[in-house]
Amino acid sequence: MPDQRRGVLFGIAAYAMWGLFPLYWPLLKPSGALEILAHRMAWSLVAVVAVLAVRRHWSWFRELIRQPGKLGLLALAAVLVSVNWGTYIYAVNSNHVVESALGYFINPLVSILFGVLLLRERLRPLQWAAVGLGTLAVLVLTIDYGRLPWIALVLAVSFGVYGLVKKKANVGAAESLTVETLVLLAPALAYLVYLEKAGQSTFGHEGAGHALLLAGAGVVTAVPLLCFTASAIRVPLSTIGLLQYIAPVLQFLCGVLIAKETMPTSRWIGFSIVWLALAVFTYDSFRTARAARIAIRANILNQPERSTT
Repeated sequence: MPDQRRGVLFGIAAYAMWGLFPLYWPLLKPSGALEILAHRMAWSLVAVVAVLAVRRHWSWFRELIRQPGKLGLLALAAVLVSVNWGTYIYAVNSNHVVESALGYFINPLVSILFGVLLLRERLRPLQWAAVGLGTLAVLVLTIDYGRLPWIALVLAVSFGVYGLVKKKANVGAAESLTVETLVLLAPALAYLVYLEKAGQSTFGHEGAGHALLLAGAGVVTAVPLLCFTASAIRVPLSTIGLLQYIAPVLQFLCGVLIAKETMPTSRWIGFSIVWLALAVFTYDSFRTARAARIAIRANILNQPERSTT
């Protein structure tokens, strides 16, 4: 299978699993968001080390520790993904599934802004239109919620930067996740020990099933992260931007159809504007990609003619 096609399949798998997470986190109650996050960090390391052990792949570590730049990027990625996951778990378990879906809907628009602000990219007119519509949607939803939709904004910004950092680091999926979890292991274990000593830990105190579900949080979050990293290093960011619609669509459906969150008319209007912005963004992406392919073909067809003259 071509490497790029494999990357697309990895991306689809990652975003589909992320989209169904609102069904998993409520099962971990009465654990709080920080306790769940700490267990996710600890048990993710167990899962990824098991993957590396099966592959008998350890030589990468010696090479990676000689590259402080990449280690720094992976440490930053660890912090970003922790902020993202902590916010997401809190959102789901506090009945803000729809708002969390909004964060991942506007993530492509945030990525466009990063391109302008960080990479000094020039936006095409339709891209500016998409960003303008996204901004309008945030304003409408701010009025609807009576507050800035901070959950959505934190999720969008943290994951957008996470994707950029992982792309820049360009380290294998299992390898990068191992470093990320190692960076976070000490604070995670310290927090779990604190909860146990303070009598606030739920692990082992809510039955064996609950303990297994908490431990499973590491596995169910490690697998899509592995798939995402495997996708991010194989396909362009524009493709990642299109694939990531899978997760918020599933999250939105979970929030509306399963969690039965209220959706007043003003909220539907705000989400409709977001979807219109994404439609404009997607159309522009496909149109630009098609024009580039036509230009490449024309260049290839004209090349023999130049060589004969």
